[in-house]
Amino acid sequence: MALGSTMAPYELRFDAGRICLDLLATTHPEERLDSPEPLRAWIVRSGLVPAATPLAHVDSGWLVGFRELRGQISQLVRSNAAGDTPPYDLALARVNDLARAAPPAPRAVRGEDGALVRQLDGPPGCDGLLAVIARDAVELLTDPVARASLRECEGDNCPIVYLDTSRGRRRRWCSSEVCGNRERVARHRRRAALARA
Repeated sequence: MALGSTMAPYELRFDAGRICLDLLATTHPEERLDSPEPLRAWIVRSGLVPAATPLAHVDSGWLVGFRELRGQISQLVRSNAAGDTPPYDLALARVNDLARAAPPAPRAVRGEDGALVRQLDGPPGCDGLLAVIARDAVELLTDPVARASLRECEGDNCPIVYLDTSRGRRRRWCSSEVCGNRERVARHRRRAALARA
């Protein structure tokens, strides 16, 4: 199902704890970045740009860039750096290269009500937005505390990776409302089936 303007809240998720991990979540349960329109929505909802930023220039070339970065970040967070494997090293080199680009320059301007609001100094470029995400990945990968908090959802067939910032570091699911609820329902059904047997 292609995403339109009436997206259900679960279709684009922003609960992984880092923007680079939120980008990884766009593959589950199916490809979410399947055209420029959902990519535009993701860019705005992720906070990469202020809500009123014009993004008509986002095209299929941007999709390629965002999907490639997503794959590289996935390789890095799901692998062990000590392995020194060529795919890991290539992904790391590419993320480092992307992080070098200048991010979009913000500026404060007066809004309609006179309060200061954030705007970008010009239309954001793909390289600048990818740089923001790549820098977030670099920060995550080089922070031992954050890296130790990385978890993969224990939900059935859920590949989402998130930062566990819960008390006691006992979070098991990407979302208590999604995978956690599914697990509770499945557990209830198993108990009910055993009780009937």
